[in-house]
Amino acid sequence: MKRYGRNIGLNYLYVSLGSMNLTHGLWMIYLASRGFNLVQLGILEGIYHITSFLMEVPTGVVADLWGRKVSRIAGRIVSVASLAIMFYARSFPLQAIAFVATALGNNLESGAGDALVYDSLLLDGREHKYMKVAGKQELVYQATLIVSFALGGYLALRSYAAVFGLSMGFFTAAAVCAFLFREPHIERNEAFGRHGGLLGKIGNSMRMQLVESLAIMRKRGRIAFFIVFSELLFCLITVQFFYLQNHWIALGWTEFDIGLVFAANAVVAGITAVKAAKIEQRIGERGVLTFMPLLMLFCLWGVATTPFGQVFFILVGCVEGILITAVGTYINRLIPSAQRATILSFQSMAFSLFMIVVFPAVGAIGEAWSIPTAFVVMAVAASLLCIPYLLVVKPYSIKE
Repeated sequence: MKRYGRNIGLNYLYVSLGSMNLTHGLWMIYLASRGFNLVQLGILEGIYHITSFLMEVPTGVVADLWGRKVSRIAGRIVSVASLAIMFYARSFPLQAIAFVATALGNNLESGAGDALVYDSLLLDGREHKYMKVAGKQELVYQATLIVSFALGGYLALRSYAAVFGLSMGFFTAAAVCAFLFREPHIERNEAFGRHGGLLGKIGNSMRMQLVESLAIMRKRGRIAFFIVFSELLFCLITVQFFYLQNHWIALGWTEFDIGLVFAANAVVAGITAVKAAKIEQRIGERGVLTFMPLLMLFCLWGVATTPFGQVFFILVGCVEGILITAVGTYINRLIPSAQRATILSFQSMAFSLFMIVVFPAVGAIGEAWSIPTAFVVMAVAASLLCIPYLLVVKPYSIKE
């Protein structure tokens, strides 16, 4: 009996609504038009990732202890508030608050969503279907990005109020959709939080959940390896994505032109995500862990040193689509249900840590010299990091 089967179909709708953020490819352009320079934008992004770094694990614990459904609902509500502040705020401190709220909204979603889907399949005895489900979910996400990039770019030429207003409407609809999920029943340690007052019980529950999750990660070293590997690549992709916006605007591109390139990137990512299971069967886990970083490195150099940056950025979608689906499956196979959202939050925390360092550094280089120079520095750094990575990947690419 598929007790949680409806969660899978409903999740596709939720992902579509929750991903219709029309500001995703435009917020840097919007804030730059309001007088914020590259250094300030880099600091704001740093604030976002510092908040995300500090709150990822606590929000993951919340999702494990009190429900993935509750966490997703709260995340979308906070995201609506963050967009409202970002649109109306004209001062740097208020924008900082907006980015803190944005991080919290995403924290409450990250980990909780994948955990809800994987455990829904697990409890119905269909966990072997996860890579295919994750691939379809990524296709839905990327298809939504295509629409949001194109629609956002079109509306931005006319009214940023429409861009932000529609985004808030979609997030509100996603929160309503989340109420329809059926919370997976997970066996938890009932000894958590039995002693002390309310705050003491909550604190003890969160502490024990964190201790157990860390113990699992120490025992299963491949979890940490997969997390560091994937999030470092996603960091490079994300930094490139954001700074390309300002770079292409400086070259005379319109928001709509940029949206079309981002949409093409999403198409490629969606196609490879759906095919990830078949690709992984052909080249194996070791092939995914070896070939994808090299392809990413090739694309970084292509963006930095050739006049065909848009073509190489579209190819980045190949890396993103495969890794999101394949590595996510590898990690979920290693995690017990009771600690799933907490450990998946460590994945997002690693991403935030990398972004805290890389994003403002690239912004500072771009402000002092130029954005193309910053891209070259990023490609050089990635090349140097690739050498030790390839030396250590072999022990972790063997099936346990």
